[in-house]
Amino acid sequence: MFILILAFVLTVIFTYILKKILLEAEIVDKPIVTEHKHKIGTPTMGGLGFLLTASMVAMVLGDRHLNLIVLTMVIAGIIGALDDLLGLSIKEKQKIVKNISSEVVELGRLNLQPSEEARVATKKAKQDFKKLMAEKKIKVVGEVPIKKEFTEKQKIMLQCIPGIFLALSFGVGSIFGYFLGFLTIPIVIFGVLGAINAINLIDGMDGMAAGIIAISSLFCAFYSSMKGLHSSAFLMLSGISLGFLVFNRFPASIFMGDVGSFALGAGYAAAVMMNDIIYYGVLAIAVPIVSVIISLMHRANIIKLPVEPLHHTLHYKGLSEKTIVITYWLITFVLCSVGLIMYNLGLFP
Repeated sequence: MFILILAFVLTVIFTYILKKILLEAEIVDKPIVTEHKHKIGTPTMGGLGFLLTASMVAMVLGDRHLNLIVLTMVIAGIIGALDDLLGLSIKEKQKIVKNISSEVVELGRLNLQPSEEARVATKKAKQDFKKLMAEKKIKVVGEVPIKKEFTEKQKIMLQCIPGIFLALSFGVGSIFGYFLGFLTIPIVIFGVLGAINAINLIDGMDGMAAGIIAISSLFCAFYSSMKGLHSSAFLMLSGISLGFLVFNRFPASIFMGDVGSFALGAGYAAAVMMNDIIYYGVLAIAVPIVSVIISLMHRANIIKLPVEPLHHTLHYKGLSEKTIVITYWLITFVLCSVGLIMYNLGLFP
């Protein structure tokens, strides 16, 4: 538990200092979800503290296993920081419109109810906007700045880098209990890429990502200890997340940014694969993984969400942010607990 406490204390200290620096430098959030207008001006890129904490914990312990995980986190965090810095620039300002007619109107992929508001985001929505404005069925009630960012292709290519590093470092031996040789490389890259995107996607509400990683990492530490494996990285990740929650819980006074979500996702994936506890590791972050799947289904036009990802849809439908976050935490806790119980009963690998 020394590692968890050390990581917790260091993260609290670094986050407290960073919050002041980021505010003075005006590195603040500009949310595009209309329900989150009140969060404008909250400092972001607080995840820089994760990299400082992880590096110091690795220096204290001097363990090769932990060093590889921390290096993977740092590489992913640097890539996330580049994305955050690019996002400080504004690409465009999208209009927010309100349906002022007495009928349902189609705006892009959305069917706006009377008096309902939405952002004019897609190409089709912008075409529908001109038509609906001419028919006087909608009116502009505001606008929201859209930040610059890497293209999806560029982002995926960059996110593969920490996975490539981990794979070529030969830190991952077996996968699902088997030594797969060079086949391990694409599996490791995909695992890190998937975890980065899952944690990044779920980082949309106060304390959600940090809380989920705190819970899942702590349970993974228990699970690893029961199997006689390394638990230090999981304890460190849990301590970092709990320390950040001191400032990031609702109402958050700082956000982790992509530098934080990329680092947590990559670190978690590296720890899971280096311990080869993939089944349990996937179960522990099932909530973010399911969120990614639902978003992919939305983008493939299999389902239709009024707002993406799912937690924003739930907020849009009337659930409070605190309720959604606590629900996601509870589901994570229950899944992790069930996995441990099944392991003790000999029903889980």
